[in-house]
Amino acid sequence: MASFHLSPAVADAFPGTLIALVTATGLRGHQPWPETDTAVAELERQLADGAWQPADESDPRIAAWHTAYRSFGTNPRRVRPSVDALGRRLAKKGALPRINPAVDSYNAVSVRHALPAGAFDLDQVTGDVHIRHADGTESFTPLGEPGTVEHPKPGEIVYADATGVLTRHWNHRDAHRTRVTEDSVRVAFILETLHATRDGHLVKATAEELRALLAPHAEATTVQYLAPAQPQVAV
Repeated sequence: MASFHLSPAVADAFPGTLIALVTATGLRGHQPWPETDTAVAELERQLADGAWQPADESDPRIAAWHTAYRSFGTNPRRVRPSVDALGRRLAKKGALPRINPAVDSYNAVSVRHALPAGAFDLDQVTGDVHIRHADGTESFTPLGEPGTVEHPKPGEIVYADATGVLTRHWNHRDAHRTRVTEDSVRVAFILETLHATRDGHLVKATAEELRALLAPHAEATTVQYLAPAQPQVAV
């Protein structure tokens, strides 16, 4: 069993942090997920009809991440928060990427509610996961680039386990090692806000929306929360 830890330094720098951890075990990624297919198709239909559009950097939910990125030395217009990049891609192409049912599920709820989302295959995680500032010595291999090794800048906020970095720039990009595939059976899904007082209810509702997409295709699902007042959660 792994634990997720929010470091005291990150909690102090971002006291409004609230992170939902939606854990699914016994996932069946090779079967059809009609609920997810419907959710993605409906989102794309609403965009095409002009009834809805993704949030952009003028939205306070996205703007907060731009401010956070700048605080640890990342230019958010060159290295965008995941939800910002996904929304821009959807607005341009009119469709979300189809990766696999689990990833498609969190992408759909992420872009609908303008909350960064990600996921880790827990069977590929080594030890506990810490949300902390990088010290500059860690290594990171980006998703889809198994031959690439990067080194986060000192002070950059990352998710990291005992082996290396699992996300760069807090939530810009996930690591290749812990990527979620159709074969993943134990997965921790993540939804984040930096303004719990304003958006905490949205994070909780979105976590339950994601859980509802996962539950028909999992043996068990749970929802837990990380925050400065509760900086450690076992999954």
